[in-house]
Amino acid sequence: MSFGFLGIQFGFALQNGNTSRILRSFGANVDELPMFWIVAPLVGMIIQPIIGHYSDHTWNRLGRRKPYFLTGALLSATALAFLPNSGAMAGIIPALWIGAGMVMVMDASFNIAMEPFRALVADNLPDAQRTRGFAIQTFLIGVGAVAGSALPSFMADLSKRYAAHAGESGWQAWLAKAGSQVADSSGVANNIRYSFYIGAIIFVAAILVTVFFSKEYPPAEYERYHGKPDAAAKEAGLKSIFKDFRNMPRTMRQLGLVQFFSWFALFSMWVFTTDAVATHVYGLPASDTKSVTYNDAGNMVGSAFGIYNFVAAGYALLLPVLARYIGRRATHAISLLAGGAGLISIYFIKDPAMLKVSMIGVGLAWASILAMPYVILSGSIPAGKLGIYMGIFNFFITLPQIVNGIFGGPIVKHLYGNQPIYAIVLAGFCMICAAICVLFVYDAGAIRIKQEKLVKPVVS
Repeated sequence: MSFGFLGIQFGFALQNGNTSRILRSFGANVDELPMFWIVAPLVGMIIQPIIGHYSDHTWNRLGRRKPYFLTGALLSATALAFLPNSGAMAGIIPALWIGAGMVMVMDASFNIAMEPFRALVADNLPDAQRTRGFAIQTFLIGVGAVAGSALPSFMADLSKRYAAHAGESGWQAWLAKAGSQVADSSGVANNIRYSFYIGAIIFVAAILVTVFFSKEYPPAEYERYHGKPDAAAKEAGLKSIFKDFRNMPRTMRQLGLVQFFSWFALFSMWVFTTDAVATHVYGLPASDTKSVTYNDAGNMVGSAFGIYNFVAAGYALLLPVLARYIGRRATHAISLLAGGAGLISIYFIKDPAMLKVSMIGVGLAWASILAMPYVILSGSIPAGKLGIYMGIFNFFITLPQIVNGIFGGPIVKHLYGNQPIYAIVLAGFCMICAAICVLFVYDAGAIRIKQEKLVKPVVS
């Protein structure tokens, strides 16, 4: 039931590793990047609660959550195909603005597909199994992200291997062309463009696996485990979202601060790492955005992002064990500390290959961020409101990205002197702040599991 997340994260990895350099190739300045990225969380803030609300009250031939992530997959695939071709579509509207629009459409579509998956796991599993369920989901996310992050570099390597066949006919010549790192008149190299095409196909294929091979409980059986959906909320429609927001559980409010610091850090990492590595590690001037060396830096970042996703995939399988012995909160805190240390260490790197070592700590944090907050949260959500509260919880993911989008660029430009490496260092300290905050979160689900274990059956 989580296999579709492999496809979602494949697309996210392509977006996270390549959007900044695509927009830079269309003429965006490094301090402007957060403002272009900000559209994505703004859309997510609106989309996810709406999708969550309606998926709580949906049941048709496809199921409860499936109609939404199937629709999101088809829209996401379309956006993935169009983004790298924004330059070719430019005319009256500049390529940069077309590209920014495609980023908005792509992220909105990702959110339509992603939110119901979180609720699907919580729908089907009791408290005691949710750590394992979200861990398996995170493992599949990691597998998809590793492949998506590595694909542009893989395409470039294939191009170099078959470069001697360029100009000929046949599959070898096609690979030599499809993996080229030299940007054409549109500003985007072929290895990026064809990676996005492949990502679109994999995205839809993975979602279809979940659609065809997983089950959802019909309404009568669903009510046995989660209680009846709030009929008043269904009748009130979207107005009920505001009521649910005001009445959010205590645990969600506390996790909000943890999420704020975590996602502020992640947003900085995704937006600024390519330029931070290009300028701080490779020594390129900030104005160099189209050279082969800049693309090499981008490919190195993409490969490094693949490392943190690879680490996350493996570490995800250890999360249930750690949570069992030291608790959910301590597990998340230790993981976030590792992520903070990894981000701060990038400042001290001189050899580009060492970036992959820094990403090990980020991978531990990423695995935990994708699993543990949802495990802790799901145990505190009222009956019949899994979808809406999973959607509202996204507010604490999008808000820090919006704040970073507004202030991150000016800070880099005016405070850091257009040296984005300092944005990465700040991200590391934010991860450490998140680790401290999570220790004070009330974990209702963990308390309930302990109480259930203490209750022994009476044998007469």
